[in-house]
Amino acid sequence: MSTSCAFLALMRVTRVCEAAGQADFVRPIFVLTGLLSMGVAAVFVLGQKDFKRMLAYSSVEHMGILFLGLGLGGLGVYGAFLHMINNGLAKGVMFLTAGNIHRRYGSKTVAGVQGLWREMPLSGVLWTAGFLAVTATPPFGVFVSEFTILRAAVSGHRWNVVALFLFFLSVVFAGMARSVLSMVQGEPPKGHVPDGPGDSLLTTITPVVLLLATLSLGLYLPAWLNKALTAAALP
Repeated sequence: MSTSCAFLALMRVTRVCEAAGQADFVRPIFVLTGLLSMGVAAVFVLGQKDFKRMLAYSSVEHMGILFLGLGLGGLGVYGAFLHMINNGLAKGVMFLTAGNIHRRYGSKTVAGVQGLWREMPLSGVLWTAGFLAVTATPPFGVFVSEFTILRAAVSGHRWNVVALFLFFLSVVFAGMARSVLSMVQGEPPKGHVPDGPGDSLLTTITPVVLLLATLSLGLYLPAWLNKALTAAALP
């Protein structure tokens, strides 16, 4: 929610600058800031040992993507609005599931959480699927919005932006994959018996709904939502 509010504030700044005839001044700044945010997040996600902090740096990455969409303009702005929705849904799955995992294991470290698929089957599936969703793996909605922003960069012949965008996405995917797969596979830590509450309907129903929502947006974009995003993206 906080990142969405920040994005809307930036969108307002963009509109003011465009109305003042300063679009050519502010857009390169947004592109540079977006790529810088993605680069910083990629460095810290790679090898991150705290899985909650990993999600925080992932949010930094996605704010960079929103910046980039605004900076590219046109189709990129449409993609940024769509990405705000998709990332909010996917990140909701991850944060809520992270809370369930923390309560069960009593640890926020990747090393302190092993064998998640065996210990908490549903949370293990949600954690894995949420990771795939938030890193833009098809057919989840984040893939559609990030691909839309990529199309904006390609159509503008911004090949340096395209290369850096894809590189940073790949680094973040690799860093998160290393942590997530380490948590869900293997045996629980020796000498530690998880004593917190396990999976229940009340703790998993919300992330399941959010996951289904972002999956649905990856497969089908309702006409009313497309119309609303198009109208919002127009200068």
